[in-house]
Parts: sequence; C-alpha cells; structure tokens
Amino acid sequence: MTLRLGALAGRHPRFVVAAWVALLLVATVANRRLGGEYEDHLELPGSSAATGAEVLEAHGAAGGSHAGQVVFSTDAALTGPQRAAIEEARADLARLEGVEAVSDPLGPRSVAADGKVAYATVEFGTAPGELGSGFVDEAEAAVAPARAAGVSVDYGGSLGQATRPKANDPASELIGLVVAVVVLLAVFGSVFAAALPLASAILAVLTALGLLGCLSAAIQFGSVSPTLATMMGLGVGIDYALFLTTRFRQRLIDGDAVPDALAATMGSSGRAVVVAAVTVVLAMLGLYASGIAFIGELGLAAAIGVAVSALAALTLAPALLTLVGGRIDGRRVRRPVAEPADTGGGWHRYTLALERRPLTFAVVGILSLAVLAIPLLSMELGHIGPGQEPTSYSERRAYDELTAAFGAGASVKMTLAVDLAPGTSRGEAKVVAERLERALGETPDIATVSPVEPTPDSGALRGQVVPKSGPDEAATAALHEELLDEVLPTALRGTGAVGYVTGTTAAQLDFVDEVESRLPLIIAVVVAGAFLLLFAAFRSPVLALKAALLNLLSIAASYGVVVAVFQWGWGSGALGLSGTVPIESYVPMMMFAIVFGLSMDYEVFLLSRIREHWLASGDNRASVAAGLGQTARVIGAAAVIMASVFFAFLLSSNVVVKMLALGLGVSVLLDATVIRLLIVPALMFVFGRANWWSPRWLGGGSAAAAFGDQA
Repeated sequence: MTLRLGALAGRHPRFVVAAWVALLLVATVANRRLGGEYEDHLELPGSSAATGAEVLEAHGAAGGSHAGQVVFSTDAALTGPQRAAIEEARADLARLEGVEAVSDPLGPRSVAADGKVAYATVEFGTAPGELGSGFVDEAEAAVAPARAAGVSVDYGGSLGQATRPKANDPASELIGLVVAVVVLLAVFGSVFAAALPLASAILAVLTALGLLGCLSAAIQFGSVSPTLATMMGLGVGIDYALFLTTRFRQRLIDGDAVPDALAATMGSSGRAVVVAAVTVVLAMLGLYASGIAFIGELGLAAAIGVAVSALAALTLAPALLTLVGGRIDGRRVRRPVAEPADTGGGWHRYTLALERRPLTFAVVGILSLAVLAIPLLSMELGHIGPGQEPTSYSERRAYDELTAAFGAGASVKMTLAVDLAPGTSRGEAKVVAERLERALGETPDIATVSPVEPTPDSGALRGQVVPKSGPDEAATAALHEELLDEVLPTALRGTGAVGYVTGTTAAQLDFVDEVESRLPLIIAVVVAGAFLLLFAAFRSPVLALKAALLNLLSIAASYGVVVAVFQWGWGSGALGLSGTVPIESYVPMMMFAIVFGLSMDYEVFLLSRIREHWLASGDNRASVAAGLGQTARVIGAAAVIMASVFFAFLLSSNVVVKMLALGLGVSVLLDATVIRLLIVPALMFVFGRANWWSPRWLGGGSAAAAFGDQA
C-alpha cells in the first residue's frame, strides 16, 4: 500500500499538492459556514445528577443541571437606581430563549452583608454554549441596564464557561514551529530538507482543524478538542515526514535515483509510519471503551489530527520529495550529515558499552523511571475549578466576587431533587420536606440550606444546599457522597421517595467518579490493542510484550511528574498557577491513550530498522547496534520537536491544556531517551535471539522466517 501511494505521488506530484491545497480550502470554508461550537459536556446518563435533573424537569421545575450565575458588584452598597437596573436586567434575562428560571438577585440570600455584591442564578434547559454563538451577546444586552447604572457584571458557572475566549494558542504553535525549524536545520543542514516536514505537517493540521470544525456541527466536542488536535497533528506530522525525509535523503546519498529512493523510503519507513499512525489512532479511539461520550470524542478529535497528518506524510510528503528530488540538500546552512555507518562512530561505541553490561544499564533505566513515578501513588482526581482560571476570564472574576462575599461554596450550589412516591398527599410531602430540611441542617459541611419546596405539580421536591468548601476541594466531593449515601437515604427512609443530587457541581463529581472507575478498563483495552498490533507487525511476542510493559512504566513516570507539579505544587508558579490543583479527572485517561500511542511511534521506527538488519544477517548483536546507530539521531531530533510542540502549550491559559502539555512533553522525552536509547537496546542484548522467537503456528521459531518475503 505504501509503495503504491509513493509511486502515485511520485508520478503526479503537482496534482497531489494541488489536491491537498484544495482540500484545505474546502475544509476551511465549510468549517466557517457549517462548523459548530466546542463545549464541555460532562453529563452521564443514568447518574444521580442526570436522573435528578430529569425528575425535576418531568415535574415542571428547572432541572439545575445547567446553571450559571450573574454576579452584580459595586464599590459601595447598591443604591436604589442600581437595584432597579438589576431588576430590569433580571427580567430581560428571564425572557431569553433557553432560560428556564432566574432567581431574585436582591433576595435576602443573594445580597452580601455589605450590600456590594448581589447575584442571580440562571437555570438553562441546555448548556449555554449550545444555544448559539449569539447567546452571549443577547445576555450582554440583557444586563446592559445594570452596567449603565455603574454596576459591574460577571458570569459564573456554565454561563461563565460560555463566555470564555475560544481556544486559540498562536504563541504556543509559533514557538513549537520555531523550535522545529531549528532542530530540522540542525539535523539536515539544508533549508529544503527542513522545510519539507514542516510544510506537510502544517497543511495537514490546518486541514484537520477544518474537518474537525465541520464534524463539530454534528458531534459535541469538548473545548480543548481543537488544541488537542493541533498538538497531536503537529507533533506526529513533523515526526512522520521527518522519518521519511531522512530515509529518502540517505538513499540519494547512497547513489539511488529519485524514483528508486522514493520506492525504498515508502517500502520501509512508509510502512513504519502506517503501523505507528494506526497504533496512535487505535489508542485514541480506544477511549470510546470508557463508555463516556465526552472522553471518546476528545479521543476522536486527537485521532483526526493524527490520521490527517499521517495521510499527508504518506501522500503529500512523497510528492514534495519528488519535486525537490536531488536538490534536497539545497540552501545549505551547514555541511549535510549522512546516517552513520553500521560500524564506528559515537553511537556504535555507545551500543558496545550497552552490550558489555546490558542488565546493569536496563536496571538503572527502570529504577530512574520508577523514582519519577513515586508521586503517582498520591494522585487525586478531581475537577479544576474557576479559581485557577486567568483573571481575564469573567468566570474567574465572578468566582472571586462570590467567594469573598458569600464564602467558598457560593459557586458550588447543589440542587436536591426528591421524587415522591405516587399518591403522596400535600401533607405527607410537607412532612418529607421538613424531615429533609432538618437532616440537611444537621450536616456539618453545609453552609446554608434553602427551603425544600414542591415542584409546580407537587410530584417532587426541590431544594438547594451551599457547601462550606470550594468547587475543587476534597471536602465538597466528600459532602456530595455523604448526601447521596447517608443524608438523603436516611431522611427519606419509609416515605417511598427517592432523592438525587443534581446541578453542575454534582454532574462534575459524578463524572470524576465514573472516570476513575473506568480508567482500568481503558488501560486494559489500549495495552491489549497495542500488543496485538505490534505482535502482528513483528510476529514477536517478546518484543510486543516488552514494548507494552515499558510503555506502562514510561506513562507512570509522566503521571508522577504531573502530580508533583500540579497536585504537590512543585514549580507550579512558573506555569502561572496560583496554587495546587487536583488532577483533572479525564487527563490521566487521555494521557494514557496518547502517550501509549506515541510511545509506539519510536518503538516501531527503532525496531523496524533493527529488524531490517536482523532479516539480512540473523545477528542480534550487530542488528541492534546498527539499528540504534542509524536511528538514534533522528529519533532524538523527532522527540525534541514533538516535546517542544507540547511544552509550548504550557503558555495556554487553560489549566487542562497545561496539564496535558507537561505530561505529554515529559513522556516523549523519557520515551525517546531512557526507554528507546537505553532500556530497549539493553534488554534486546539481554534477550538475544529470543527477541525474534515466534510461535510455531506463525511459521516457526523465528520472526525472520515469517517476514522474509518483506525484507
């Protein structure tokens, strides 16, 4: 397949380039006309929060699953005209399409003791971000009377999330590209050779973003999806084209004509690109095994970035290589460097040192990763609250104002939904409400309890509690569990009623619990899938199992670094964080799939070259030495580029993006150095010919026999 793709691109290079440019233009125009919005949608069907919202909606009350706050603040106590303007703003907000209810911002529980802050809770039937791009403008128009009266207005909760600026990190992307240019110039020594991988990757990423935007009209992608697709597409796109360009250039240096060099490149490195890309895409799509749509769709966004970049590497890159041809070392900035020979040179001496004491080197590498993984033992999953967002966000300002005026739990209101038994009279419902209010009042971690009142049809009860703790504190999660497991069941025992905790915070906490319970399943699915793919590619259970286990160790080490920085606070100030934060619930799952897939990239490229020498010679020692010597430089360069692309996104204002950027960048560096250049070759020396053992049902005891026809 790769040979045919390369041959097609080689025969019609200008047509292939024109086709990619046309695809980019079509995807971009379609995205602008048809593209949807990116919105975090953390609801889980069947959870307490989702069921509670359904109960309230079925009985004519606002469900509470999509709630936001409109916070009004002044430098002095609210005046009469300002209060009148706030009332007018409330009435205008209540008339907006999609708004189910707006609480009284001037009620006794909604105005701060000093009279400087007041807030209204706005209930929506759906997430505000799904109401169209013009909804925020309509909300701004509704609160205009308050602003005209000298009142500052900010938005919290789901309404605040809808006002966030769209994901756009041009500085991060530019930094990643600048580093890539520097590294590629250092690797190739010529402008033409360095520009080719960049051109392929950039065109692919822009196309992928256009396609993702079109797809977002039908699928609800999370807010970090475009950033994730950019990070993944740019990183792997440059890497894949880099590996192809390196091999093509070396074949030209060895004396091949351009068509022969292209055929040899696509037949070897092209096949490795396919295996690597399929591994990453399958790992991303494996996130659907979690059963959580939000997680699966983030994986799909990343998979789109990887798939389009891989397709560009297999079609656009060969076309560009054909067009450049023998001028690939043109516009030199230094003397071009060829691949090292099989013998001699620094990398060959390094492999000889590994061969003399392979077990020692392997143990040292494994222990170093184990030390980095120690913080993983104290990982705490949670949800990053608005207190860690930039102060330029309206959501952060609303949170700060509410916290200062009403306490840490003011932005964490939990809605209680009680589904009464059929036939419950009004008198019996009143008794149930009183029992529940009494139980809530005796719960230590609750700051305030609103009256528990019947819904419009009297078929259910609705109340609200405000915790003493903030949205990302462990005490809030503990209170949520206590309400579900103890307070509600005890208060409602014998009444036939069933209680639920709903609202935005409850939905987030349900999401955290669900993700935590399903993480082992994702690990099993991704590891099993990668093992089978590598086994099919190399027909060696030893190599496949070793790769899977070492990838687990690499991921554990990168988890440890993320926990140390974000949860323990080691160096978090340098990342622009004001304190420690829990590990966002879905980050470990996303990191696992991404890191496992990317780790296989370097494994495939290294083992593919080693295997070529093994098939030709049958000498394990010489094959490992030659394969490592010929790939170490390019794997190191690829890792530096990909890690730089990831690290550049540490400049993002989104804390989740920072978390992913650090974890992915660290994992790439660890994988390309400690794993691929130390532990893998050392263990291959330890295992010797056992590396290439294959079951008899696959053709006998040697992978060489099974793959001899593809050598």
